[in-house]
This record gives sequence, C-alpha cells and structure tokens, in this order.
Amino acid sequence: MTSDHPQLHAFLARNGHAGVTPVPLPGDASARRYHRLPGAGLLVMEDPQDPVGFAAFIRLSTHLRALGLSAPEVLASDADNGLALIEDFGITTYGRLLDEGADETALYALAVDALAHLHGAADATQVAAPVYSRDMLLDELQIFSDWFVPALRPDLSPAAFDGPWRALWAKALAALEGQPPALVLRDFHIDNLMLLEDREGIARCGLLDFQDAVLGPPEYDLVSLLQDARRDLAPGLEASMLEQYCAAVRAEGDDRKGLLHRYHLLGAQRHTRIAGLFPRLNRRDGKAGYLRFMPRVMGQMQTALRDAGLSEIEAYLDTTLPGWRAAGPRLANT
Repeated sequence: MTSDHPQLHAFLARNGHAGVTPVPLPGDASARRYHRLPGAGLLVMEDPQDPVGFAAFIRLSTHLRALGLSAPEVLASDADNGLALIEDFGITTYGRLLDEGADETALYALAVDALAHLHGAADATQVAAPVYSRDMLLDELQIFSDWFVPALRPDLSPAAFDGPWRALWAKALAALEGQPPALVLRDFHIDNLMLLEDREGIARCGLLDFQDAVLGPPEYDLVSLLQDARRDLAPGLEASMLEQYCAAVRAEGDDRKGLLHRYHLLGAQRHTRIAGLFPRLNRRDGKAGYLRFMPRVMGQMQTALRDAGLSEIEAYLDTTLPGWRAAGPRLANT
C-alpha cells in the first residue's frame, strides 16, 4: 500500500486493520480492483468509478447469501470512495483447479446445481436489479456493429450495417418474451466461480462478480458457464450438464424444447456480442490478450446461430461481411 491511497489507508484503519499492507490482485477486463489482506481472510474491493455497480454488489451479496448461496460477506463499506471489506474465498477458482487437473464433471455439476437452486428459489427475483429486456439485449449487439464490422469492412458504415442487423435480432429475440424472469448473474463462468471445500452442498460453489446481475432469461447463465469463450469443455459435458439442469428444473417435453431453444438463442447473442467486445478491449483499452480467444468465439457464434435456427442472420452476415466465418484467426493476430 502506497501513500497515494489515503482513502484506502483510512478505510482499513477505521475497520481495525491499520498498518496492514494489502497485496494487489491481478485485474480483469473491468476497472474494479481487489487487494488481499494477508492472514486476515479478507479482501478490499476498490471500485470508485462505478457507484451503481458497487451498490449492487453490496445488495446482491446479502441477497444471494440469504438464498443459501455463497457470495462473499461484506463486513464494511465506504460507498463514497468505492471501498468494501469483503470475505476472501481464497485462490481456488474453477479456472485454477481445472488447470491443475481437477474433476471437470464434478465442478460443472456443482455449478449447474447452484444455478438450478437460484432459478428455483421463490424469492430469487425479489431484489432490485435491471430488467434484461429485449431492447437491452439488442443494445448489447451494437458492439458487434461498432467494433467487429470495421475490422472486416472498413468501407462499410457501422450505422448502415446496424439498422437491418438490429431488426433481424429483434425478430429472433421475440422468442424470449413471456417467460418468467430469473436472477441472471451474467458473468457466471469459471474465473468467477470458486470451490469452497469447507462448505456443504451448493454452498461449496463460491460466486464472484455478480454486481451486473439482471432479471431475465435463466438460460443466459447456463450459456456463460457451458459455452465459455476461454476454454473448451470435454466432449459430451455440455450436453450432460444441460440434461442435469433440465432434470433439476423439471423441464420436459415442450418446456425442455423451449428451454434449449432459448439456450441456443442466448448463446448466439452472447457470442456475437463477445465477437465485438474482444476487439474493443484490444483497440480501445489496450488489452490484446483477449484476442487469442477469437477463433473459439467465432466457432461458438456459428454453432449457436445454426442451433438456434437463425438462418436470416447468417445470410445477412454472409452478404455484408464476406469472410466473417474465417475471421477468428485473422483477428487473433491483429
């Protein structure tokens, strides 16, 4: 901790940790930062640039814990400076465990059980959170128009591309209308999940970075988990986890068919958004590391568009962005 963090010094002193030297943790794609307090079992979360997200983290941590899920407990907070003292879940992220050869099926099964519990909890949606509306889903897709399109067609105006693009997606996303909402955590993937060995049942799955949660289609978090832009799953694991989830939420017949269609549809939306997000992280934010995932993302996007039956969107891409299907390796090397 350096002298240019007086608010952090003061915050720690007020909460019984004067003189402790926090250890900064590696950052991710966000502006949020974490510092570990050695030996205390605590972290300091620092997020002065996003007061809405900061307040949401505090609110949702309490809510998720009340539902029987494991979110970090917030012991103290300073909203004015975007500082919070929170429970430290340690270093056993799913990503780290999988890299070390942990049982992939067991970890994913636990995460799917946690999701099914969240989606089945009667009070899960009784919390202040934005609605993940069709307009919000459509707005997210503009990142593809603004950042992916110029990479392939510098001569094509993103605005000219975006008009028909949005209309096609509006038609496709109508299939989400009329479904009861769930609490969607939005960043439910292996880097935000932890194994808490000292807990039982679904509480063994620790949840991180849920401050962007919304009320919307439950299948979105399944996509985040099972169609990860950062890694491939073992053959057959995605299908078996989908079956486990369907059984847990008792989706059979037409309900199962509708659930799987929404899963593929939201997968197409998510991968398309990420296909624009990673180039933006590179060009705007100087975070080139995400480009290495572009070949996988483009493959996932094509598969999801096909599985969701979005042939009109595929045809529009084929017409306006020739070569888009093979763009992953090229973008990975820009």
